[in-house]
Amino acid sequence: MGFRNSIQDMIMMIPAILIGFTFHEYAHAKMADRLGDKTARFQGRLTLNPFHHIDIMGFIFILIAGFGWAKPVETNPRAYKNYYKDDLKVSLAGPLANLTVAVVGALILGVYFRFIIPLTNSGVLVVVIFKMLHQIVNINVMLFIFNLLPLPGFDGYHVLRDLYPKFFYKYEGDFYKYRIVILVILFLTPVSNIILKPVASISGILFKVALGI
Repeated sequence: MGFRNSIQDMIMMIPAILIGFTFHEYAHAKMADRLGDKTARFQGRLTLNPFHHIDIMGFIFILIAGFGWAKPVETNPRAYKNYYKDDLKVSLAGPLANLTVAVVGALILGVYFRFIIPLTNSGVLVVVIFKMLHQIVNINVMLFIFNLLPLPGFDGYHVLRDLYPKFFYKYEGDFYKYRIVILVILFLTPVSNIILKPVASISGILFKVALGI
């Protein structure tokens, strides 16, 4: 029974992951394109087609292990008019897109819960849609928080690097040298609970507003 439930949960997560990864990477591509960098456009990344953004291994990992990745959008910051300011905008675009998706998902969930469900007979489809909307909110909040971590490979690292370039360029080699160790500590130890707290808090607020609980 437990295995069946876990399979069901993973199936419910698939739309949320596809939406979250797609909007995240599209937002990076769109912002870079607006700021003069056409790299993503030439590589076919300026699209909401999830097949252009999904990395198979990253997709499988997030289903099984709870963390994963999409294909990163390549950028050429030298095309920007203001290197640090514009790179900061591109870096923040992805996480903010996930937060926006979470808020919109919560609004749709609220409408569905308050107006659609009372008009329908309870059934499997009603529960499935509810759970999928719930996952869209939760996973996009998670992507918003995790991508803001100040670690190499995450958008948060680029944000702090743009804000404090001298400090980060001085210690950038050390950050990359020990990033695997840091990631293992974060994701495979109780330290991860510290990161999950803001995820639970933001998701809780959105669910409370949407469902009135």
